[in-house]
Amino acid sequence: MRHASLVAGILILCSIVGIAFAGEVPLIADPSVPGATAKIDFEHDKNHNIKFHIEAKHLARPDSLTPAKTAYIVWIQPRGKDPEKAGVLTVDQNLEGSFRGTTPYQTFDVFVTAEDSPNVDHPTGPQILKGTVQAQ
Repeated sequence: MRHASLVAGILILCSIVGIAFAGEVPLIADPSVPGATAKIDFEHDKNHNIKFHIEAKHLARPDSLTPAKTAYIVWIQPRGKDPEKAGVLTVDQNLEGSFRGTTPYQTFDVFVTAEDSPNVDHPTGPQILKGTVQAQ
């Protein structure tokens, strides 16, 4: 009986710790994409990095924007530092977009810009989605 209680206690503790190290943040859409909704889910990995997943719905394809663009780029900006390119947010024919990434930062802003090229090394286009992750 003691063994069962110990196992139950460990499972409860693990689930509480898991909840403490995961989260979800809504991303705010720019008026240029009025129907878009998006969120970022995040969790700590075994190396204490933050794994995150962005999901967007009703997001216009970049070439449908005015002016037309070719790609949505995901940027991570830790406090007091320049933005870092995380990658390209792809949008499918159902106007749903997604991106998965990992960062060592525990607190950071995340934003998505519409760019003329997927090869940019700093943000130049308008911010389409934005939010802040605080994983500490």
